[in-house]
Amino acid sequence: MNSLYKYGSSILLAFFLLACSSKQAKKERVLPFIGNFDIEYKLIDGVEVADTVFPTIPYFYFWNEDSVKVTSKDLQGKIWVTDFFFTTCSTICPRMTDQMKRLNGLLSDLESEVQFISFSINPIHDTPSQLKMYRKNHQINAKNWVFLTGDEAETHRLGIEDFRVFAGHDDLAEDGYAHSEAFTLVDKEGYVRGVYNVADSKQVDQLEKDIRKLLKYEYNYN
Repeated sequence: MNSLYKYGSSILLAFFLLACSSKQAKKERVLPFIGNFDIEYKLIDGVEVADTVFPTIPYFYFWNEDSVKVTSKDLQGKIWVTDFFFTTCSTICPRMTDQMKRLNGLLSDLESEVQFISFSINPIHDTPSQLKMYRKNHQINAKNWVFLTGDEAETHRLGIEDFRVFAGHDDLAEDGYAHSEAFTLVDKEGYVRGVYNVADSKQVDQLEKDIRKLLKYEYNYN
């Protein structure tokens, strides 16, 4: 009887530990997923279960301000904060750059965890050397902030379809291009987790809080 009791207790303990382990392995989602989603159906123990599947940012490559090819794989393993801009923009871009610079300062203690990315939507003008001059003129020294330029059509498509912000050529716009005054938050797996209108400084402050919350609760960063 004692051996049977011990055997049963061992099984119960094993199931308990397995349940705890599974529960801990599943991340607590503290921010929503953004974007168009698909529904996939799976059979689990003979029962059809619907699963919501959100898209991730696809592979891309561009050239940085040092004329070095940068791919999305090179930037993996970090949370991204992105914007779409162009260096000759005289309206909202300077304000966006100032807000990005402020946010970068607020998150200076998380340099190893957060990657800032600014995509130019006017690559014909915004060559790597032009991006480097823009960076110098705005006194941007952050090591975790990269400026990228590349194929124009791909940049616009990437902004609209994947980063969930408008970016495109517009002959009616003051400087020939139009884009959203927004930053996009992307998690380490490539899912878009938020879009923030940075015309409002409070949205930038909220973005800082959300990044810290994401790192703490979903990536166990303290």
